[in-house]
Amino acid sequence: MPQATGYAMHSAESTLEPFSFERREPRPDDVAIEILYCGVCHSDLHFARDDWGMAQYPIVPGHEIVGRVTSVGSDVTNFKEGDVVGVGCMVDSCRHCQACGDGLEQYCAEGFTMTYGSPDRHDGSLTQGGYSDRVTVSERFVLRMPEGIDLKSAAPLLCAGITTYSPLKHYGVKPGHKVGVIGMGGLGHMGVKLAQALGAEVTLFTRSESKIAEAKSNGADHVVVSTDEEQMAAVSETFDFMLDTVPNEHDLNPYLQALKYDGTHILVGQMQPLEPGVAGANLIFRRRVLAGSLIGGIPETQELLDFCAEKGITCDVEMIDIQNINEAWDRMQKGDVRYRFVIDMASMKNG
Repeated sequence: MPQATGYAMHSAESTLEPFSFERREPRPDDVAIEILYCGVCHSDLHFARDDWGMAQYPIVPGHEIVGRVTSVGSDVTNFKEGDVVGVGCMVDSCRHCQACGDGLEQYCAEGFTMTYGSPDRHDGSLTQGGYSDRVTVSERFVLRMPEGIDLKSAAPLLCAGITTYSPLKHYGVKPGHKVGVIGMGGLGHMGVKLAQALGAEVTLFTRSESKIAEAKSNGADHVVVSTDEEQMAAVSETFDFMLDTVPNEHDLNPYLQALKYDGTHILVGQMQPLEPGVAGANLIFRRRVLAGSLIGGIPETQELLDFCAEKGITCDVEMIDIQNINEAWDRMQKGDVRYRFVIDMASMKNG
């Protein structure tokens, strides 16, 4: 079996360390990929440190993968050796439920197979991710990188980008709409860029006045400091949509009050129970909707990549060598990155 090298966690308390492991022999529908770049997502840290109680070790994280095809299986028709491709958060699904048939594999009735940390549906082996030099993935879950896209900054589009693009498209954001984006991290800055590119008037909500210039440089038309009661009162019943990218517990009620009637508040960050609770009156008296959204399906992710290439949209990234990944995780946990780290996998050859 092909040998791979990467960086893995061996327990929730350990650090990422060099790791050699086997990738599977390509199946007829498989694409073998040499990894060029891999984004570093906050969920990599949460998963590998077992914050969500799902981890099996060893774990090679990484689900924002850009690479070059080195070989393809006998049944593969859409890719050939030398193609530049991407792999996101999923590498398989049941492929027969209604969601999979609709190209919404992220909502697979049997649960999608994650790029790392999931049992493979065929042989039961644990999937391993993109903090490594190679990966083998079914053709159905491989994306084509469009011509002209910046490959380094395209890696985070496969998670942060699609996580914000999918709900904006699903709920029909278009010119004339007013969209509020809550939070200015990896997800938030992509939400601002994508909503603006779709023609919406975009307002960033942030707790920090230091983010005002930053938000406007990323395309925000307006900025509201959410800790300022006067600023929040001034935007009451203003917005068609709220894209909420904050990953921690926070009070949704002030943001719901900023929505028009029939407005929609979309959660893409917070996985925990909603505390404090949502006041039912904030929904009932204005027919507002509180919704959630999870990444995006494979067709929609390809649509996103093509859209970003056409519009010149990139994710703001800081390049790192794989040998500095533990320092990067520490900085990411402290919020010391604008907005995504991306690993240059050529650094794997540095030992």
